[in-house]
Amino acid sequence: MSARKKKITKAERLKQLQEEEERRQKEEEEARVKHEKEEMERVERQRIEREKWHQLEAKDLERRNEELEELYLLEECFPEAEKLKRDARLLSQWNHYIQCDGSPDPSVSPEINTFISLWKEETNETLEEVIAKSKLVLNLIEKLRLLLLQTPSYDLEDKTIIQYRGSILELQELLHLKFNVATERLLRQASTLADLDSGNMEKVIQDENVALYVWANLKKNPRYRSVRFSETQIRFEIPRILATSGIAIRLLHTHYDHATPLRPVSASLQGHTATVTHFVKDEVQKGEAEISKELQEEYKQQECESVSVCEEETKVEEQGDIEVQMSFVQEESEATKCKLEMKLLSEAVFAAQLLLIENANEKPCFCEDNEVDLCQFTTLGGVYHLDIFELPPQCKPMKGWMIVEILKEGLQKYAYPPESTEDFETENAFPPIEVTLEVQENVIFFEDPMVARWDAEGKHWQTDGISNVLYQSEERLITFSLETFGPVTLIQDTHINMPFQSWELRPLDVNKVLLTVTTVFTEIQIQIKENLCMLASVKVGNKKHSSTLEGRWMTPISFILALKETGLNIFPTGHSHFYVVINHKEPLVEIKAYRQLALLSSAFAFGWSKWNVECSSKKVIVKLREHLTEEEPVQDPNWTLLMFSGDRAQRLKINENSETFSEALKEETEFHSTLYHLVKDFASKEAMEKIRSSKCQFIDSVCYMLLSTRLLSYS
Repeated sequence: MSARKKKITKAERLKQLQEEEERRQKEEEEARVKHEKEEMERVERQRIEREKWHQLEAKDLERRNEELEELYLLEECFPEAEKLKRDARLLSQWNHYIQCDGSPDPSVSPEINTFISLWKEETNETLEEVIAKSKLVLNLIEKLRLLLLQTPSYDLEDKTIIQYRGSILELQELLHLKFNVATERLLRQASTLADLDSGNMEKVIQDENVALYVWANLKKNPRYRSVRFSETQIRFEIPRILATSGIAIRLLHTHYDHATPLRPVSASLQGHTATVTHFVKDEVQKGEAEISKELQEEYKQQECESVSVCEEETKVEEQGDIEVQMSFVQEESEATKCKLEMKLLSEAVFAAQLLLIENANEKPCFCEDNEVDLCQFTTLGGVYHLDIFELPPQCKPMKGWMIVEILKEGLQKYAYPPESTEDFETENAFPPIEVTLEVQENVIFFEDPMVARWDAEGKHWQTDGISNVLYQSEERLITFSLETFGPVTLIQDTHINMPFQSWELRPLDVNKVLLTVTTVFTEIQIQIKENLCMLASVKVGNKKHSSTLEGRWMTPISFILALKETGLNIFPTGHSHFYVVINHKEPLVEIKAYRQLALLSSAFAFGWSKWNVECSSKKVIVKLREHLTEEEPVQDPNWTLLMFSGDRAQRLKINENSETFSEALKEETEFHSTLYHLVKDFASKEAMEKIRSSKCQFIDSVCYMLLSTRLLSYS
């Protein structure tokens, strides 16, 4: 028999509900008290943190001037390096003068004009002689080009820029004219140089700077439609009308690009340059006037004192005192003048460095259809000058003499296709010509290159009139069909290696570092020492790639130009932000970071941090660790994260593996006005000694490479 449940009375139910209500109220009260306690603790914690933060700010403010003054003294390495570069430029001019090797100084207008005039008068040169002379001409062009790039904007006057650019253009045009004249001379002798098997003439000349291929159609055999130069892969598939015409085909492959116009100096750059130049000159004149005034006043004061002294002392003693005092005044004024000049030079150098990371405000406009945007694409591997010429009258032997008719108008181009095709029976009498070219060995294409042709009228590269492009990367051959002959080149996206995936700057030795930049396609390692740079290694697709630049030490600007010419472009321009998604940083913050990273680079390794994208454009974040030996980098080094805003540097509480971003200050650390004073808190004595003993040229070169790669914005 089941036990019957006892029924709860109304009083018991009320009591039970009352107990539950009391328990609920008690729990709520406990929760409220706990919440209030936690809130009080949180408020107290925030108060303590605020007090601590205010104390740190007060401490930072108290020592700010002292830290900035010390940084200013350390950053005097930049104007010092600029003075050394000026001395090097003057020494180079002097060395050229005392060499007396017969070559002109391209920076001296009378010398280069005389050289050009004398070469114009030489009209009977062979192709071999022109190619030999071209080495000197290319060297002169390169010197002028480097003078324009290496001389700071505040040291270049407008008339000097115009002179240098004018000399470059004149040398380029004359060199190409000389190739045409020498080609005409060769073609006049084509019948005497004909091949015994084909009856046509073929000539191949290869040099370090140019490769020349000439074929003359002497037999006019309609079945001879494929022109291939012996011992090469270069080939032309010509139509019947060319096979039966007295023509010559020339391929002049210049490993340099003289077709692309020199880039004009932007109006903003010219204005900025003029402002800096006038500012420096005005300040120097003002400073000299002030010093001169001080000298005169002190001289008068000394003179008055000497008059009062002369009443008591002898004339000889008075003269000696005046000379000693005047000597002291002059020494003091010279030191003041030197200090002023150094300050002005420092400001000018800073302004010039700022120009390197300045972003253009407007994207360049290209109005023509199919026109190549040279801010987005780069020509690589030189220029292939493809020409069809009419065969000139041939030499004829007569009674022991060689008689030749020389045409007054010179070498004539064969119009293909002609302007009017009405006289020809078939519609397709002038089909596109299939061309196979060899790609220069030291150039890297990360994707199949595009082919562009030169538009002589519009003075630009364009991509129309070219079809059936086939690139064979293993054989390094490119085949395409061309509607009309003229200069052609291969182009690649300038920003194919941007943005970067990561980077690292690591010390190797005293005044020597290794900069590693990793992109989607490649890993580039660059060594920097004193005022020189060298390509240490290149990896393409995790495989080592051999480059002709490896092991060659060059000045930073020459090195950057050489890397660009081989397709290893990791150097953004002022327009690059229009073509690449970047992590924009304020220019002043960026430039201060690069200068201070360069100061510390002899003793500390720096690297890319994923948190640099998370912070604002007014701050940068890098990872850092002390690195004093040349050992190989460890797999998981103990990195410290630094955040820098241009006027405040701090260590972060988070690390590279943290899940969320926070700008919280690391425990038991302080913030400082500079990166130098921040690392001073935890760096070893040996590290600080290495930093202080670094050479100014080394620091300047590291800074220039950081400014040129813009790692903080393009990673």
